[in-house]
Amino acid sequence: MDNNKDKKNAVKLFEQHKIRTSWNTEEEKWYFSVEDVVYILTDSADVKQYIKKMRKRDPELNANWGTICTQVQMLAKDGKQRKVTASDVEGILRLIQSIPSPKAEPFKLWLAKVGSERIDEMQDPEIGINRALQYYRNLGYSEAWINQRLKSIEVRKDLTDEWKRSGVKDNQYGFLTDILTEAWSGMKTKQYKEHKGLKKENLRDNMSNMELVLNMLAEVSTTEISKGKNPKTMKENIQVAKEGGSIAKNARLEIESKTGNKIVTNKNAKHLRQIERKGSNNDK
Repeated sequence: MDNNKDKKNAVKLFEQHKIRTSWNTEEEKWYFSVEDVVYILTDSADVKQYIKKMRKRDPELNANWGTICTQVQMLAKDGKQRKVTASDVEGILRLIQSIPSPKAEPFKLWLAKVGSERIDEMQDPEIGINRALQYYRNLGYSEAWINQRLKSIEVRKDLTDEWKRSGVKDNQYGFLTDILTEAWSGMKTKQYKEHKGLKKENLRDNMSNMELVLNMLAEVSTTEISKGKNPKTMKENIQVAKEGGSIAKNARLEIESKTGNKIVTNKNAKHLRQIERKGSNNDK
């Protein structure tokens, strides 16, 4: 199985516990981190040892382990994308048979719900948009920010589609994003996150309206330049990313010179939402 094909990484919640997942577009199914699932069902202090013992006491499971499980690129504990042992819904249901847990039945229902939601979203993309909309509302973001954020998702998808067309691999998107981000903001993605006091949080979810707008400008400019120049090599794609980012940089510098305010801020989502609430209260 080629896990570098189109897939959507996400973190799903089961009873407030995080489970790393990856959507395989070609196969149209979710893959779940085996370690995350076993931990949730067992509360084991040493999940890897539990899995070893589970395989020992279930010879059939052990014999078919390579068929049930596969390596999928997900976010590892060190915050980097790495190959993680994962399984699809059918495989996870087989693992559950070997785990005596009162959470087994609720977890089976949760698996069915996750799969159903994804199928619904594929048939009607508006459902996925509405879920994202409600998610951000629940977190306390303003309607104006949410509209910008949803638009930024569309812009990002257009860019990664263009990179794919140009022969860029999935695992190279992060590198090009670093080039583009540094070109407009003056910082690579990791530096930008550190500037905002972030660790594993999504950078875009912690941008101000203006930061989101300029990031979108950098990405949409890169997409259009790429369509015009049709880059064939990584070197050419790097140059296009720099050019797209520089357009947003020039806009940033112009705005900063007119307003006297820095656009790239160290404020994260928590601070930004507090500012918005204060502004709303002052308007009353």
